Amino acid sequence: MKNILVIGAGRSSTALINYVLEKAKEYGWFVTVADADPQLAQQKVNGHSNGRGTWLDVMKVNDRRELIERNDIVVSLLPAHLHLEVAQDCIKLKKHLITASYVSKEMYRLGDAARDRELIFMGEMGLDPGIDHMSAMQKIDEIKEKGGKLHAFRSYTGGLIAPESDTNPWHYKFTWNPRNVVLAGQGTAQYLEENKYKYIPYNRLFAQYRLVDIPTMGEYEVYANRDSLLYREVYGLNDIPNILRGTIRHRGFCDAWNAFIKLGLTDGSYPILESENLTYHSFMEAYLKPGSGSVRDRTAVFLGEDLDSDVMHKLDWLGLFSKKKINIENATPALILEHLLLDKWKLEEDDKDMIIMQHEFEYDLDGERRLLTSTLVLKGNDSTDTAMARLVGIPLGIFVKLVMQGKITATGVNIPVMKEVYDPVIEELKEYGVVFEERETVLA
Repeated sequence: MKNILVIGAGRSSTALINYVLEKAKEYGWFVTVADADPQLAQQKVNGHSNGRGTWLDVMKVNDRRELIERNDIVVSLLPAHLHLEVAQDCIKLKKHLITASYVSKEMYRLGDAARDRELIFMGEMGLDPGIDHMSAMQKIDEIKEKGGKLHAFRSYTGGLIAPESDTNPWHYKFTWNPRNVVLAGQGTAQYLEENKYKYIPYNRLFAQYRLVDIPTMGEYEVYANRDSLLYREVYGLNDIPNILRGTIRHRGFCDAWNAFIKLGLTDGSYPILESENLTYHSFMEAYLKPGSGSVRDRTAVFLGEDLDSDVMHKLDWLGLFSKKKINIENATPALILEHLLLDKWKLEEDDKDMIIMQHEFEYDLDGERRLLTSTLVLKGNDSTDTAMARLVGIPLGIFVKLVMQGKITATGVNIPVMKEVYDPVIEELKEYGVVFEERETVLA
């Protein structure tokens, strides 16, 4: 195998492209980066002798297939709903496929076809999902190998802003897809607590957060991910009585985001007519009952907040009560909110983001109940070289290298929970500062 195709040259691609170009020079491989913006693709390749940037409209089937056919491995950094088109081409053309996205039911249905053709289709090979799977499975397997029986597994991850770049009252800035942040949590969260199924509908999700201590960093909020039960079987934890996956946010975030949900501002299902002519003030008023007092005062009453509460201060800072025009035609409430947050939560050039990931393993061994806490904290260098981009891109790159070297035997559609994947990837990630600090205590 000699040729690697990366489809998509967006924000998350930089670390991956740099890694595979470096390895391409070492091993004599060639890397093609394809994007709808060919200048962006060429910029990411940056004149490297073992790479080229090119144009690709992924919806043009013949162009897409022609490009895929010339390569051995395809890395798709496209929006998740487009992976299936690429995957079907890879089946027909007998090419390996790697993505960082969650593996859909439709993708899993291609497993037999991929296996029959001895193809490696690896999904969830980024940060979360990705590094979370690999680091958790490594510890789960270690605990089982020494005779431990797991009683609880909890895993939390957050893409945050580093303390030195934290300059707004929300203690948050966008380091990832803004649309995904605005729509986060929609649906019903499911997890397991003391062998009982627990469900949190979206309208209660951000009100039912829990507090988690992150060693050396302090206390953070965690809200439950949509479905923590998906990974019981994959992790070999079918009989575990407690399992929860969640998202980390700074203190105060969840209560303020819950205000958006109560008001209806995260709804993306309908357009606001003539939204381009509305101000944020009139937009907010549209969600309130008629009454005396200012829009801000009536909003506080509706939310059950004091006028000088932290939540109201956060809404003020965003400009939700201002007379500034929205200027987006027929936008949904979620799009209006996203547009506002894009301006207020943007990373400045020298801003540093921060990834926090923490696993908690409660297990019984030698008559003792033990708690193992494994924590990763990693900061980016600036708004371009972010921790988020590195931790999504570098695991992808390492796995591409392993496939190119013939070191991966797991064919079909998989996620990275097998030892032949997680051991070498986690080991090499240490060279990039991805080191989990562990703390173990005896509970009883």
